[in-house]
Amino acid sequence: MEKVEFEKNTDQGKSYLNYVDRITIEPGKRGGKPCVRGMRITVGDVLGWLAAGMSWEEIFEDFPELTPDDIQACLAFASNREHRANVIADNEVAV
Repeated sequence: MEKVEFEKNTDQGKSYLNYVDRITIEPGKRGGKPCVRGMRITVGDVLGWLAAGMSWEEIFEDFPELTPDDIQACLAFASNREHRANVIADNEVAV
């Protein structure tokens, strides 16, 4: 299994998976959506399966090419994107 790199989020005191090497965005693949390790599986696919109630084990049965680190990277990516969206919204100026 690959070594997992963590980086410290000093704002909240939690460790998050560094997803930079796992989540890729390629303009010609899946419409430029963020994908797992260059595969055609998007972060949105993984989040959708989890939201639909699939367990990690069920996902691994259906998609054996995925690893626990891949799912964790999808969650970290989504968390970071949500955090950045909130920061942008907080900094917007009403016109």
